[in-house]
Amino acid sequence: MSALAWLLPATPGVAGALLALAGRRADRVVAAGAVAVTAVTLALAALAAAVRPMWGTTLVAVAAPPGGTPAGIAVDGLSAVMAVTVAAIALAVLVFAAGDLPSGAARGRFFGLMLLFTGAMLLTVTAADLMLLLTGWEIMGAASYALIGFWWREHGRVRSAGLAFVTTRAGDLGLYVAAGCAFAATGTLELAGIAQAGQPWRDLAAAGIVLAALGKSAQLPFSYWLSGAMAGPSAVSALLHSATMVAAGAYLLLRVQPLLAATGWAAVAVAWAGAVTALLLGAVALAQRDLKQLLAASTCAQVGFMVLAAGAGAVAGGTAHLVAHAAVKSLLFLCAGVWLTALGTEALAGLRGAGRWRRSVGVAFAVGALALAGVPPLSLWVTKDAVLAGVPSPGLYAVALAAALLAAAYAARALAAVWRPGTFPTAAGERRVPRAVTGPLLALAPLAAGLSVLGLPAVYAGWRQLVGAGGEPGPEVAGLVVTGLAASAVTAAGWAIGVRARQGTAWRRRAAELGQGRLAVGLRGWLGLRQGAIGGVWEPVKALAGALARFDDRVLARTGEWLADGVTAAAGVAGRRAEGLLDGVVRGAAGALGGAAWLGRGRVERPLEHLVRAVAAGAGALGRAARRPQAGQAHLYLAQAAAAFLLLAVVLMLVR
Repeated sequence: MSALAWLLPATPGVAGALLALAGRRADRVVAAGAVAVTAVTLALAALAAAVRPMWGTTLVAVAAPPGGTPAGIAVDGLSAVMAVTVAAIALAVLVFAAGDLPSGAARGRFFGLMLLFTGAMLLTVTAADLMLLLTGWEIMGAASYALIGFWWREHGRVRSAGLAFVTTRAGDLGLYVAAGCAFAATGTLELAGIAQAGQPWRDLAAAGIVLAALGKSAQLPFSYWLSGAMAGPSAVSALLHSATMVAAGAYLLLRVQPLLAATGWAAVAVAWAGAVTALLLGAVALAQRDLKQLLAASTCAQVGFMVLAAGAGAVAGGTAHLVAHAAVKSLLFLCAGVWLTALGTEALAGLRGAGRWRRSVGVAFAVGALALAGVPPLSLWVTKDAVLAGVPSPGLYAVALAAALLAAAYAARALAAVWRPGTFPTAAGERRVPRAVTGPLLALAPLAAGLSVLGLPAVYAGWRQLVGAGGEPGPEVAGLVVTGLAASAVTAAGWAIGVRARQGTAWRRRAAELGQGRLAVGLRGWLGLRQGAIGGVWEPVKALAGALARFDDRVLARTGEWLADGVTAAAGVAGRRAEGLLDGVVRGAAGALGGAAWLGRGRVERPLEHLVRAVAAGAGALGRAARRPQAGQAHLYLAQAAAAFLLLAVVLMLVR
């Protein structure tokens, strides 16, 4: 059964790599092939989750040569839940993309990258050691760069992809630090052993993991990269925001919660980072005028609840919120993708009446938005309360509760924007949307609504046991009633304000005044985080790199040219003298042997000349090959680093 654990990430990963390399030759069949591969992956995930109890609590697959370092995949309760979630959401998103992606797009590259992205996330959630975790983590980062910048002919999209890539890479360095500290302390890279490491390695490893997780999950101060990630196709946004990359950091923190608790300080820092992100990015979501930007900021806020759960020790509540949020957010992004395809706009002002245009899409969006708001009896109402039940500090609880009420406000704003009275444009410019793309919406909407069953006492007790959460407190009836009533009241108020602000003249004037205020502009600009990162980090680093490049070109390169000229001249003199000496030796030998023709000058010098020319040509070819990777492009450097890391991992496995 160990092969099953390895097949889980390998199936979509290998298939995705093959499809991406096939290019346009596979465009006709790639969509169906990608959907089929994802369906097989979902079946494998479900099978692994089902057979896991038959083999104990964990299905483990370890590859370790004799005397080598083991590299393992573990499908325990927590990773089984995540594997099924990732595969199910990926299947829904790829079915949507098969009908939504334009026919002229590079479908082979797109679906190949999406499968590779999914396989990397599955490797990340099942990795039992930091070596495999880093492999999946890095492949996921590279694939996200390519998917966000999929429309690579548009400079703005590519720049957004680059900013997201560089930002997450800055945080990812912490994972390398954690791996080094874990190896120094324990001699292994196993995740489970870091909590028992000695000081100072344990705290340093915890700090590195926290940094990498906050960067990957777009938590403060890294949140701004998620705004630019909206440049990718709608299917990319749906997968990235729901069950893969943005959720990866929160999952990692939930996975290493014993380490956070062992340090003392890390758990507190993580809990506050999640709560503050949920509050501030909720305010950012409320100020947005673009639907996808609103949903992106809400992703940061909702992932903040998962991070808060990891810090507070509410692993069961955080995992439940992660799963329910994956269904809700993928549903909302796919609905937004339908409207973007039909109308070509994401602006809230341009989506008036969109919910009434195709009722199935509008109703699905309403279900997702009400679930996001925490309205009973939908899923996030229960899972948010499960997180809040585990918060130990009154101050932390107050911040988290305020963030939950903000969620109701921005969800109501999105709902009012698409359902307010009006007529969805039916002009000739409207693009046709295949009805097949609504299939995934009809499958995700019941999940977004029905996962509230996790809050039932008997179900939640089994859930805690499944994810290994022990005796954590669960949602209580009193808390559910209070939060449910509060969320419903805020949602109703937000709906009324949203409708009146667009119908009454006085309301429109007041809304316009608020929208032009300094606070609203700052929130709409994501708290100025992007400008701060560009001005405070990107531009100084770019200036330093330019100065070093000029120093290299003007000083080191010229010095190298002078040295090369000197060496060439010296080599020429030495070559001429050697040639004269060789000529004399050959002539003398020929005369001594009676002038034998086969020792003549021509037969000796010509092979030597060919040898010299071959050496020179080889040196030139090596020089050109060495210059080719130095293109100044970050993603090429990542590919080289990932290849080097994989080679190092293989060497460690074989020789240690």
